[in-house]
Amino acid sequence: QVQLEESGGGLVQPGGSLTLSCTASGSTSQINVMGWYRRAPGKPRELVGTISRSDRIEYGDSVKGRATLSRTNDWKVHLQLNSLKPEDTAVYSCRADGPWVGPSSWGQGTQVTVSS
Repeated sequence: QVQLEESGGGLVQPGGSLTLSCTASGSTSQINVMGWYRRAPGKPRELVGTISRSDRIEYGDSVKGRATLSRTNDWKVHLQLNSLKPEDTAVYSCRADGPWVGPSSWGQGTQVTVSS
């Protein structure tokens, strides 16, 4: 029902900043919360941050203080990451959740690489 398109991934130097965007389409009125998750090589998937329809925001411990989530145009979610570290290198994926019967909707993932 919901399709997600991610943008903004790429290569950034340590200490730099990067903004990821995720645009939902389809049955966006069904979305209750969207968020960003990441998976680094050899590590399990972890929460980056989520934002609800009421704009309640939660951040994962690994990025708290360096991440900012926002939402524009209904369900276009932006994730700004500051003071990037090599440990932030991962595939970042967008997710949308709602009351639908099926599974959560996931984007295809976008690579973020932090290196000199």
